[in-house]
Amino acid sequence: MIRYRDIDGDSGVAMYETGPDYIRVQFTTGAIYLYTYNSAGQQAIEHMKALAAAGEGLNAFINTKVRKKYAAKER
Repeated sequence: MIRYRDIDGDSGVAMYETGPDYIRVQFTTGAIYLYTYNSAGQQAIEHMKALAAAGEGLNAFINTKVRKKYAAKER
């Protein structure tokens, strides 16, 4: 997984990993959530990937747009 840059230093996201049709997000609590095209939609996943790469806004997007649209919770 890649460490999330968190430009403002206020995110609950710690790390992430992307694949062709998914993003896995590890929060500072240690919980890891898998979001996929099937669970959250292609547009949302691609937007999440862009936010992750930018290091800003991913936690807010998850909380407001895709909070419970995860495919699996790993921890």
